[in-house]
Amino acid sequence: MRLFELLLFLSNIGLFALTVLLKKGRRRIPVFVAGGIATLLLVIHWIVEGYRVQLFFPYCITVIFLAISVYSYFKKTGPKKIPRFMLGSAYTAIAVMLVVTAGLMYAFPVFKLPEPTGEFKVGTQTFHFVDAHREEIYDEAKEGKRELMVQVWYPAQAGTGKYAPLIPDTRILRYLAEDYGLPGFTFQHLKYVSSHAYSGAKISSAQTSYPLVLANPGNGSSRFLHTSQAENLASHGYIVAVIDHTYNTAATEFPDGRITTSTTNDLFSPDQDYQTGRKIRDKLGKVLTGDVTFVLDQFELIQSGEIPSHLKGRMDLGHVGVFGHSIGGATAYDASYDPRIAVGIDLDGGLYRLRDREGLRKPFLFINSESYFEKLKMVMDNRVYTDAELKRMGSTREWEDQVTEDKKLELERMRETVDEGGQALYIENTEHLNFTDVQFISPIFKMLGITGKIAPERANSVINAYMLDFFDRYLKNQGGVLMKGPDSRFPEVKFVNSPFAPLQVDN
Repeated sequence: MRLFELLLFLSNIGLFALTVLLKKGRRRIPVFVAGGIATLLLVIHWIVEGYRVQLFFPYCITVIFLAISVYSYFKKTGPKKIPRFMLGSAYTAIAVMLVVTAGLMYAFPVFKLPEPTGEFKVGTQTFHFVDAHREEIYDEAKEGKRELMVQVWYPAQAGTGKYAPLIPDTRILRYLAEDYGLPGFTFQHLKYVSSHAYSGAKISSAQTSYPLVLANPGNGSSRFLHTSQAENLASHGYIVAVIDHTYNTAATEFPDGRITTSTTNDLFSPDQDYQTGRKIRDKLGKVLTGDVTFVLDQFELIQSGEIPSHLKGRMDLGHVGVFGHSIGGATAYDASYDPRIAVGIDLDGGLYRLRDREGLRKPFLFINSESYFEKLKMVMDNRVYTDAELKRMGSTREWEDQVTEDKKLELERMRETVDEGGQALYIENTEHLNFTDVQFISPIFKMLGITGKIAPERANSVINAYMLDFFDRYLKNQGGVLMKGPDSRFPEVKFVNSPFAPLQVDN
């Protein structure tokens, strides 16, 4: 919580208390002084910290109290008696507004992202790429080529000035809020959240080159919601490029001011059969995987100097990794078949295009939430849902049987990658969105079960530790300690290699 907004809120409580507790004759000067202090805090707050909608009531209360106290202090005639019921109603309304404000300040705080743990400062830069060889199939107009916005975080020289904001274009905030079923104004506080990166900073000269890691947000997400992961890897000597998969993100803003929103959600109907849904997901997956391939092509052009950038010659393209969350995790897995990509990480994402390829023969790390692992565990244990469970889920036995067949194949793919030097694990008390910066936006998400019981800062530090250790092992030939098995520093991490066994899959 920011200092001056907190002081402003406390000054409003003080004004309210003075008005209620002091007798009328003794109230004039203290309320006048308190109103002046509150107004001064309001002005400082607006100038230093900026306006935000969650404090609308304190703004109104401050102005109203100031006007009343100034009028009362300077008027010459005696005060008119206000009917008790009107006075009581006013006090009640003010009390309710202060309680509501306290709730909004708690629910939507201007939070701080976790500090990167590496030795490097972090710089950031955004690229706009257009794939002249692919038509855009998810644009309703279907007239353009596939366009992507890609944000890069990298080791930087000592930065100067202020950190870049977490979200530079605040117009997308309402789309992010609406994606979580909230009114568009509720995420406006995110415009005051800072990153830990310097925009356009020079790349660090401490090393001649740095491994490249490509990253993929989930469906309806955003590149901005993986900032803490990207910054942490960059601070440890990686160049991290997070891809906004156009029309699969909540909102993407392009250099000419256009904003695209998610249209891929509309492809999935609750009335469609499972096989149709699988084909639609696989078709989308092919596009997302194509995005990764194309972006890697572009970074090869940046490396050679054909695309101007201060990253020219500074990427170690012999050591490329990829990761992603949700369907972005499936994208990371599918993209890893590209021979240019050495290793990958899937953060809680079910796989797609399972029947299109043979097993992936390279190290890969699966980090799952506890809730998703429970679904996989059902398949491992050959347990089926009861009729009561199916009714509660709103599903059918036919549908879940087909899901089970896909999960069997998914488990087989996970087992194969473990045999190739990868790992599969889950983190206790986590839910799907603990793998993104969504977990920092509001503590209400934890209460609603959208994120798990684990503290967001703890979830973030655990995930970052295991991602870094895995990439260090295979992209830098160092580290790898955490990949050896359970570690007392991270008791919530559970390795699941032992239950893996060949499963009978119906193709």
